[in-house]
Amino acid sequence: MSAPIRLALVGMGKIAHDQHLPAIAGNADLELVATVSRHGEPVNGLPFFPNVEALAASGVPVDAVALCTPPQVRRAIAQFAIEQGWHVFLEKPPGATLAEVAALHDAATARGVSLFASWHSRYADGVEPARAWLAAREVKRATITWREDVRVWHPGQDWIWEPGGFGVFDPGINALSIATRILPRPFFVETAELDVPSNRAAPIAARVAFRDIAGSAIAMDLDFRQEGPQHWDIEVETDAGTLLLAKGGSVLTVDGAEALAHDADLHGEYPGLYSRFAEIVRAGESDVDVAPLRLVADAFLRGRHIAVEPFVE
Repeated sequence: MSAPIRLALVGMGKIAHDQHLPAIAGNADLELVATVSRHGEPVNGLPFFPNVEALAASGVPVDAVALCTPPQVRRAIAQFAIEQGWHVFLEKPPGATLAEVAALHDAATARGVSLFASWHSRYADGVEPARAWLAAREVKRATITWREDVRVWHPGQDWIWEPGGFGVFDPGINALSIATRILPRPFFVETAELDVPSNRAAPIAARVAFRDIAGSAIAMDLDFRQEGPQHWDIEVETDAGTLLLAKGGSVLTVDGAEALAHDADLHGEYPGLYSRFAEIVRAGESDVDVAPLRLVADAFLRGRHIAVEPFVE
């Protein structure tokens, strides 16, 4: 396939407008041919449909779809798209459960189309340099601090509080997508405490203790109630100094000395995601890493639920 990949964008919420549309427009390997959403309006005069069934029936030529819907409804849409022979880009998290993602991977393989479980935070500027630096060091311990104001970053997104919506693990899984990329050894959940508002089904804060296969401790602190300065940081103490990956992975320092800084917006990783998607489509491959999702699932499995005050937006 040498012509641009004809792409339809499904689920036209905030992330689609803020990140996906600009990234698609900036990639010569992709051509946006339609948008799909239960609400909203057409983009740049392109065909607009209420669901993927209407898109398929329209006759608009489509090679691939990018799904930006909430995770609870994504599997059925992705399965339909795979049945049409369309390649599928899944926003993070790739599904509401591990079983859903496994089934989609099997379906894509059987149909001969590409499936991409995207993790945008892995494409932050400091992630690969951090991975390379840590590969030659002995990790002693690590701390993950991911604290943000849900009212600022997820306004009106009620789905995030429902079962399968992940609550504070929706941003927390971004941290785990980085940690599973940069830390040299696998790690596992030992204990977890999940603070769940009495009027919601998903946690507003969490504290998770991990340990890697060599016994090094990794502590994670997540909180949706952060006001003032926001924190998206991973600190790793090693035998050769302390690495800090800050601002969601965009700023890297070692022992306080700046190793890498980037002035772009915190969430500027989407051009990298779409370059990777085009690459796997052209290669006839899939890229489905569920390690971050598996750790979130394990935190829910091993976590103690603590009832806290109601959350009212």
